[in-house]
Amino acid sequence: MGRLVIAQVFLIALIIEQRPEAANHRQHVGDWEADTLIGQHHQGAIVTLDDRKSKLRLAAPLAGKKAESVKDAIVALLRPLKAHVKTITFDNGKEFAQHEALAKELECDTYFAKPYHSWKRGQNENADGLLRQYFPKTMTLIDVTTKQVLEALHKLNNRPRKCLGFRTPAEVFMELTGLDANNLSGYALIT
Repeated sequence: MGRLVIAQVFLIALIIEQRPEAANHRQHVGDWEADTLIGQHHQGAIVTLDDRKSKLRLAAPLAGKKAESVKDAIVALLRPLKAHVKTITFDNGKEFAQHEALAKELECDTYFAKPYHSWKRGQNENADGLLRQYFPKTMTLIDVTTKQVLEALHKLNNRPRKCLGFRTPAEVFMELTGLDANNLSGYALIT
């Protein structure tokens, strides 16, 4: 009888306490937080990204939250901003299992919050709550279109924020990078 050999692959996962102080103190654009919104009955998902400094939000709808799909969506969202991607901080969901491939492709560092410490990624958690205004928990996300997500993002990224001196995330991102966030998200292409 043959012997079954099980190979274990150990992924390098850095914890949030190892994240650079510049990221912790929101000193520059390029430190992102990531999460997924899940539809009712686990039908569909939206991957979300938030820049800690400018509060800019990016997102894309997904059929589910498989690691490969999540990685591909994050890379597609951040590739046009590659020069402004230094770190990405995730929660401990299985959908972020391909963080090493993502980090290699975007040439950035990835970090994970400790389990049950979602408050350490507060920027992203708060912005998820704002996005839920458009995609409530009672809604399946399986049929959500890219256009619907981009329209919600346009509203959120162009909403003045007290913490930004009543400027919008899109304005702050433009001031700090010279890039028009509305064009990057693809919104200009669908209007």
